[in-house]
Amino acid sequence: MEPEEIREGYLVKKGTVLNSWRAVWVVLSEDGMEFYKKKTDSSPKGMIPLKGATLTSPCQDFSKRMLVFKITTEKKQDHFFQASHMEEREFWVKDIKRVITCLQGGKRFARKSTRRSIRLPDTVNLAQLYTRMKDQDEGVKELKLEQNNRVFNHCFTGATVVEWLVSKENVRNRPEALMLATGLLTEGFLQPAGDLSKESAESAEQTAFLDDTKALYYFADSGFFCEGYSSDEDVLVKEEFRGNIIKQGCLLKQGHRRKNWKVRKFILRDDPAYMHYYDPTKGDDPLGSIHLRGAVVTAVEFVPDAKKYDVDGNLFEIITSDEIHYFFQAATGEERKEWIKAIQTVSKSGK
Repeated sequence: MEPEEIREGYLVKKGTVLNSWRAVWVVLSEDGMEFYKKKTDSSPKGMIPLKGATLTSPCQDFSKRMLVFKITTEKKQDHFFQASHMEEREFWVKDIKRVITCLQGGKRFARKSTRRSIRLPDTVNLAQLYTRMKDQDEGVKELKLEQNNRVFNHCFTGATVVEWLVSKENVRNRPEALMLATGLLTEGFLQPAGDLSKESAESAEQTAFLDDTKALYYFADSGFFCEGYSSDEDVLVKEEFRGNIIKQGCLLKQGHRRKNWKVRKFILRDDPAYMHYYDPTKGDDPLGSIHLRGAVVTAVEFVPDAKKYDVDGNLFEIITSDEIHYFFQAATGEERKEWIKAIQTVSKSGK
């Protein structure tokens, strides 16, 4: 019998010979993980046996990379993978751990509860919580704070966030509040402002958020600025990036000039309606953005100028109000439906 495919999708993988990170298509089955250079490749670039393997998550081996997990095989070979967001990492980690456990016990794979292992209550909605935090009357107050001869505008301390979460009965105690704040930070709702908070955010610790009066943070869509920042940067943060994050993940995108396809990480925001895309192997600076107000998104069966071996199924197209065409490929048919539905909603409601 062929091993059952349990999960598949894009992850960023560190090379075993070179230290470069590359986006690869990963397939998890009942006995191992195969990774491909492209989703359409017929043979894998490599295979990781999971019998006798161990998994480490979060992996703290890379100070400037978050959401990394490590698989160490029975022969003590390390493989490093990076997810595009926290929920994606937890889904992969949960299934890989389950495969390893089943192999050790000689059992077939069977999923347990899909509850996220970051131990947040099932009812927690980070986007809704973020909106409550920004409420002018009942939310976290934005202040003008001075630290290390610099003035930080529209920010607050980590301790203030933790105290607010506890006082509003979102959590039972400060450790739970710290885990919830870490989720907000990892998902991009909160951003580190000062050196202390930035160092912690880059440390890849499980609780990267600091419950500290000296650790400064700001809302991702606020008018935050520190003396020395350019006014152009302030405008960009205030406008394009002020919307709540609606959906994020990796998609295959066709380039406009060379018509080649590359894996990109996408973050969809509402009000204003923007979808920013990034190189998943590099930093946080976007490669570009798509303004979705008034845009049309539809599923398509083929893409003009695309060769047959480039893409295969699960395609969709965005046509902006300026009549610019963008073509994408999702990992599965279900994922394509989710992206289309989310983009349609944002394009109608966002500015």
